[in-house]
Formats: sequence, structure tokens, C-alpha cells
Amino acid sequence: MTASARTKRIVPVQGLAKPKGVWSTVTVASPGQLVFVSGLLSKDAEGNILGVGDVGKQTEVILENMKTALESAGATLADIVRVDVYITDMSNFEAIHAVRRRYFPQDPPASTMVQVTSLTDPRCLIEINAIASIPA
Repeated sequence: MTASARTKRIVPVQGLAKPKGVWSTVTVASPGQLVFVSGLLSKDAEGNILGVGDVGKQTEVILENMKTALESAGATLADIVRVDVYITDMSNFEAIHAVRRRYFPQDPPASTMVQVTSLTDPRCLIEINAIASIPA
């Protein structure tokens, strides 16, 4: 398959830690211009975990990183059509949504929130992935 015939494009993201597994942080699919952002943890560009013990701060860091990732593909938080949210304690639901309301003030994306026993780093309380749709 030639490069021009591919239906998927991996977008490099400056300012975020490189994945430590087999995935891309941002994938754009076409036609249709869907943008897929892999699950993000509360990490800085060097991969350090931020907001340890504070789910609100971790949510904020993740959504800021989500903005950065989406911008690399020509999208914004407003273009997100779906998020999946994985949390280690469902009692944090309200604290998470208090932050989400600031980032999605209108027309929030479809969302699923699931409690899990752990994430890839035990200091992390939340992980979020997203699908965005941008004009062709």
C-alpha cells in the first residue's frame, strides 16, 4: 500500500511522554477524519506522574495533555465525540466531573466511566482516552 492510499496516520505529539508500550498517542483515520487519542495518564513531558493522590489535579493534567495531543492533529477538545474514563475509585466521580465541566462547558462528548482495580502506574487514579471528529 502506498503512503497516499493509507487510511491511518500516526501523529507525533511534542510535549508528551512517549508511550512505553505498543500504541500511538494520536491516530487520525480517513476518510472521515476521526482522531483517536490513546489513554492518557497524568504525566509531564518527561513521563513523571503529576498530582499524586489528587484526582482533580490528575484529571486537569490529562485534559491539558489531551488538548495538546488533539492540537497536533488539528483538533480541539470541542471536537471530541467520545471519551472512555478509567478510575480506581468511583467515589472520585464528582471531583472528576467538577474538572470536566471546565473543559467541556457545552456539548460534552459521549462518555463511559469504569472503575478498575489498577492502572499501568499505581500512582495514577484516572486514565482517559478520546475519539474526536474533524472536518475533512
